[in-house]
Amino acid sequence: MLEELRTRHLAHHDTSRAMAAMEVCYPDGTSTGWHSHPRGQLLHAISGVMVVHAAQGAWVVPPNRALWLEAGLEHEVHMTGEVRIHTVFLADQQIPGLPARTSVLAVSPLLREVIVAAVRLPPDAEESARAGLLLGLLVDELTVSDVLPLHLPMPKDERLRQICRSLQEAPADSRTAEAWGASLGFSGKTVHRLFAREVQMSFAQWREQARLLAALTRLAAGARIIDTAFDCGYASQSAFTAMFRRHFGVPPSAYPLFATKGAAEGDP
Repeated sequence: MLEELRTRHLAHHDTSRAMAAMEVCYPDGTSTGWHSHPRGQLLHAISGVMVVHAAQGAWVVPPNRALWLEAGLEHEVHMTGEVRIHTVFLADQQIPGLPARTSVLAVSPLLREVIVAAVRLPPDAEESARAGLLLGLLVDELTVSDVLPLHLPMPKDERLRQICRSLQEAPADSRTAEAWGASLGFSGKTVHRLFAREVQMSFAQWREQARLLAALTRLAAGARIIDTAFDCGYASQSAFTAMFRRHFGVPPSAYPLFATKGAAEGDP
């Protein structure tokens, strides 16, 4: 069953059409394994949360968001919760104006409806005026969609990668840059310099981003907000809520993914 889910997209690569789309559902905990696509791919999350890993880092895709994956990028997708996806494959060579980099995008109501309409087109159908209009509108919407800060870049420097992997596994780790440097045999200043050079973020910014993405996956799995706050290194639920509100404009209890899960209790 899982092998069928993992290979279902192959027919959408073989079509001569510039755009092919489908809907697929994955059970909680599923991993696609490492793979790549010859076409660009738009992954629109309808329910559940996807965590997409590549050599360059990780992207977290909550519901009502989409990930644009550039063609040829080797990646792996992990599912948290029952995940339902609309995915659109686009032949980059035939379509000018597509995003240049992999990124998480906001999905407007118009873009969502265009994706739904594209999924309803049979992959083996001939090109039609309707398909052409949908494709043009899809590309236009992608070009104006906001890029969301849901990417966690990974450095190439192996010393820094050790720090990053440890913080991903234990986001509550509160060691300073100086303490990390000492454990690896160099100074805190070197840690700060390497973070700025390798990922264009400060050490503190990278750790906060890692905690945010870890929190999203925990909340998607049904964890309580207060437990998530402590697990991700925050001294209180209110401190975590302030961070979450700064990134998303709403507290965790009002975020679309979690508002119906009963995850929040006593959210300030």
